[in-house]
Amino acid sequence: MDVLTRERAKPTLPFGGGYQLVDIPLSNLVHSGISDVWLSVQYQAGSLHRHLASGRPWDLDRTRGGLRWLMPEEGGNSAAQDGFSDGNADDLSRFADSIRRFGADAVVVTSTDQVWALDLRLVVAAHLERGSDCTIVTTEVSRTQAAQKDVVTVGAASRVSRVEHKPDQPSGTTIAAEVFVYQPEALCRTLDDLRRELSHGADGSTGIGDFGEHLLPRLIRDGTVHAWPLDGYWADLGTPATFLTAHRDLLAGRVDAVGRPDWPVLTRWPELPAARVDAGAVVEDAVISAGCQVRGTVRRSVLGPGVVVEPGAVVEDSVLFSAVEVGRDAHVVTALLDENVRVGAGARVGARTRATRAHDDHIAVVARDSVISRNARIPAGARLEPGTTA
Repeated sequence: MDVLTRERAKPTLPFGGGYQLVDIPLSNLVHSGISDVWLSVQYQAGSLHRHLASGRPWDLDRTRGGLRWLMPEEGGNSAAQDGFSDGNADDLSRFADSIRRFGADAVVVTSTDQVWALDLRLVVAAHLERGSDCTIVTTEVSRTQAAQKDVVTVGAASRVSRVEHKPDQPSGTTIAAEVFVYQPEALCRTLDDLRRELSHGADGSTGIGDFGEHLLPRLIRDGTVHAWPLDGYWADLGTPATFLTAHRDLLAGRVDAVGRPDWPVLTRWPELPAARVDAGAVVEDAVISAGCQVRGTVRRSVLGPGVVVEPGAVVEDSVLFSAVEVGRDAHVVTALLDENVRVGAGARVGARTRATRAHDDHIAVVARDSVISRNARIPAGARLEPGTTA
C-alpha cells in the first residue's frame, strides 16, 4: 500500500469508514467460536495496540485463552529462528514449539488484509472429518490476479493436487484465499523437515518463505490436502487499486461480508457524535462515518470518522481516512487520503479517469499528516509521503 503503510501495520488500514482490516479476521474467528487467537505482527506492531484494546471488542480479553500477541523474539524459539521472519510459513515455523505445547485439534491461519466472511466451524468440521493435513479455503479471481497468488489445482473429492506460487502463467483462476486449516502434528513435522533441509539465510530466515513456496507443496506430496470453496465476496486489499476497488464494491452493494446483522464486523468504535450533513450539501452513493461534517459535495466516496468537507468542496470516487479536512472549493477525485490530511481551499487532488477499472497510476495517494496548500495541484498517480507539505 505504498506510503499508507510507512508508519503503520497494514492491518490498521481502514475499511468501510469505521472498521480496520484486522477487524475482519478477528470477527470471523470469534463468530466461528474460536476464542484462542494468536496475532503475529512484525512491522509497526504498536500501531495496533490502541485499536485492539487487549481484544475487548471481540470478547478476547480473558484470563484463559483470548488474544495473544506473537512478537519477534531473540532466544525464545527453535534454533536458527530468532528475529524477523521472511514469509508467512517462515513466521509460522518460529512458533511451532508453541503450537505443539498448546495441543489444539486444528490450527486456523488467516491473513489480515482481505475482506471476507465465512463460518470457519464448517471448514474445521470438514477438515477433521476428512483427516486432512491441510484445508485451503479457495476463491476465484482473474488470471491477472492469479499471477500474484497461490494458484490451487483441485481434483476429485476436493483433493488438492498442486499449488503454484505466484506463477508467471497461471494454470487456472482458483487461488488460496489466505485462510488455511492445518493438522498441528503434520504442520509442525513438515516445518521441522523443511527447516533441516533448506538453507538458512544470512538474516536468520529459515528459507521456508510463504505457504505456497515449500510448505503446501510438501503437504500435498506427503499428505492429504483439500480445498474449501468460499461462497461469497473476497478481496485482497494489498494495493491502492484493489483498496479503492473494494470500496467501490462496498458502495455498489457487492460486499456481503459487511452489514450482516447475523455476522457483524466487530470493532472498537470511535467516541464521536453522529455525522452531520448541512443544508445545501450533496451526498450521493456515499458512506459517511461518525463525527463527519459535510457542507460540500460527496459522491461515490467513503468518509472515515471525523472528516470535514467544507462548502464548495467536492469529493468523488475517493476514500478519506479519519480526521481529513477538505477546504472550501477544493476537489478530491479518485484519491486515497490518509488520516489528518489537510487539503487547502481551492486545491485539486487527483483527477477523473475514463477507465472503468482502478489502476494504481490513476490514484493519488496522500499519506498521513500531510498538508496540501491552498490552490495546490496534486496529479493523478501522485504519492505523498507522511508529513508532506505540498
